[in-house]
Amino acid sequence: MASSPRPVLLLLLLGLSWASCRLHIPPHDQVARVARFIAHQCDWASMATISTHAPVAGQPFSNVFSVSDGPPGSSSGVPYMYLTHMEVSVQDLQVHPQASLSMSLAQTDYCRLQGFDPQSPLCAHIILSGSVVQVNGTEADYAKKALFSRHPEMIDWPTDHSWFFAKFNITQVWVLDYFGGVKTVSPDEYFQAAPHRKHH
Repeated sequence: MASSPRPVLLLLLLGLSWASCRLHIPPHDQVARVARFIAHQCDWASMATISTHAPVAGQPFSNVFSVSDGPPGSSSGVPYMYLTHMEVSVQDLQVHPQASLSMSLAQTDYCRLQGFDPQSPLCAHIILSGSVVQVNGTEADYAKKALFSRHPEMIDWPTDHSWFFAKFNITQVWVLDYFGGVKTVSPDEYFQAAPHRKHH
């Protein structure tokens, strides 16, 4: 006699339910916390620069970069990057250091498991305005720890590319995580917020 598929189906549903609960996004009225939460959950971002390359010089140019604001569970709020001047967008930044950085929970399992389209306001995402600056000393040491802990492949990237650590210097935060339009958060509000609720 064939076994019933119900136990298997039940386990699958329980697994999906557990997976959908892995990310506990802060309440949408705590906008700064939501922004910090997204910045820590995302391992990559789309960065838009002002192109310096023909035939699109002067136009927005979006590119994908690996980012980290700290090792898992240790959020600084600062998106760090591992860059080389050989990269086309980094060449743009040498002329126009201003850029914007977009990150979305669509990059995680959250939106898919909740049934949210990536463009839906419920699929929370942020846009950071600011500039990219190289970091050195102890901050470079932290950037290395933050990036290599979440992107271990970077350790073996070609040494002749003159890699350096950089951070996205945030001047404004834009948050879309619910209906009613985009919300803004100042850098001070953003960095003062805790992405995860602290337990006492």
